[in-house]
Amino acid sequence: MTGRPWDHLRHCDALEREAAAFADVAAGAGLDEPVPSCPGWSVAELVRHLGAMHRWAGGTVRVGAPRRLSLRELGVSFPVVPGDHLPWFGEGAQRLLEVLRAAEPDGPVWAWGVDQHVRFWSRRMLFETAVHRADLEIACGRTPAVAPETAAEGMDELLENLEKAAAFAPKVENLRGDGEVLAFEAADLGDRWLFRLHPDRFEWTRRGPGSDESADATVRGDASDVFLFLWGRRKLGDPVLEFSGNDDLLVHWVENSAI
Repeated sequence: MTGRPWDHLRHCDALEREAAAFADVAAGAGLDEPVPSCPGWSVAELVRHLGAMHRWAGGTVRVGAPRRLSLRELGVSFPVVPGDHLPWFGEGAQRLLEVLRAAEPDGPVWAWGVDQHVRFWSRRMLFETAVHRADLEIACGRTPAVAPETAAEGMDELLENLEKAAAFAPKVENLRGDGEVLAFEAADLGDRWLFRLHPDRFEWTRRGPGSDESADATVRGDASDVFLFLWGRRKLGDPVLEFSGNDDLLVHWVENSAI
C-alpha cells in the first residue's frame, strides 16, 4: 500500500471543484437524458443519487454517527418538481462542504471503508463526485477527464477500500489467484499500481517512476483514463489505453472489481 499524500482540506477543496463542475454540466443537460455508464438511470436520477450521497455523508459526519444511518434516519428529502433538482443538488453540496470543513479530520465516525474518521468522507465524496461528473459528461456526449494528481489519489482511494467494499459488492471476494499481478500504469505521471492476487486475499502497492517489477497483465494510459478504467467508465479495448499480457486476468478484474 501507499500512504495518503493528500490531507482532509485538500480533499474538500477538490470536492468543491468537482461538485461545481457537476452542477455546470447538469445545468445544460436534459433531465430525461439516459446515462449510458449507469444503465437504467436518467440525468435526473443521477443528480438525485449524488445529491443524496452528499446529504448522507454530510449527515453522517454532522452527527458523528457510530453506525450506518439511513437516509430516512438522517431526514434526507428529495426534490419533487423537476426544476428543483439543480438548486437541491447545490444546497446539498454546499452543506456537505460546510460540515466537512468544520469537522475535526481525526474525529471518529462510522465509514464503510478502512478509515473510520471524518477524513474518510471528504476523500470518498471527492471521488464519488468525480466519477459521477464523468457519468454526466458521458451522457452529454463529452469526453470526461480528471486532473492527473486527482486521478492518482483516486486510484489509491479505490484500491485501499476495495476489500471493504465486498460488504455491498460481493464479487470483490472473487479477486483471488495464485500470485498473479495486474499493473495499472499512469504514463503521464510515471507511477504504477501493482495489484497481486493471492488464494485468500489481494494486496496492492504504488510505485514511482523507475519501477520495473514484472506483471502478468498491464493497463497503461494517462492517469485520468486509468482511473476511469478502474471505475468501469472506460472499457477493455478502449483505444485510449494500452492493454497487454494475460487477457483472462484483465477480464477477471473487470468482472469482479466493480463497486
